[in-house]
Amino acid sequence: MTENALFELSKQVGQALGLLGATVTTAESCTGGWIAKVITDVPGSSAWFERGFVTYSNQAKQQLIGVAAQTLEAYGAVSEAVVREMALGALQVAQADYAISVSGIAGPDGGSDEKPVGTVWFGFADKQGQTVAITACFAGDRDAVRRQATEFALQTLLNGFLKK
Repeated sequence: MTENALFELSKQVGQALGLLGATVTTAESCTGGWIAKVITDVPGSSAWFERGFVTYSNQAKQQLIGVAAQTLEAYGAVSEAVVREMALGALQVAQADYAISVSGIAGPDGGSDEKPVGTVWFGFADKQGQTVAITACFAGDRDAVRRQATEFALQTLLNGFLKK
């Protein structure tokens, strides 16, 4: 997806949030703030996006958004349990209506047989207490994996939560 297409997708997310009078926050690891970047590329996004967290290290996940050390130790940073805690923690700290979290292995190293390069976990939470975790495996180099993860996160929020 091109930068222009990501911009258009972010605009759609913003329009949907605007209709709901709602806000979104992000907690990002492997995308390094890319989701927040494309959101804030949209003029007026401050009406529906107040903050994002780049929680690249395990320590940042614990300190900024309250991911439990025990969860990280038991499941690893790239896991369903961690992205659920990331989304819920970001939602609570930001006092947003919706949260997106992402943690993955963008490469070129860091993969394993169980979690190959391109494996990304996504967490979504809303203030009603609904949480969803989804995993995907993307192909390509580090930039491609991160770009695809950004698109997937925004598209899933838009179609899965905002267009009910």
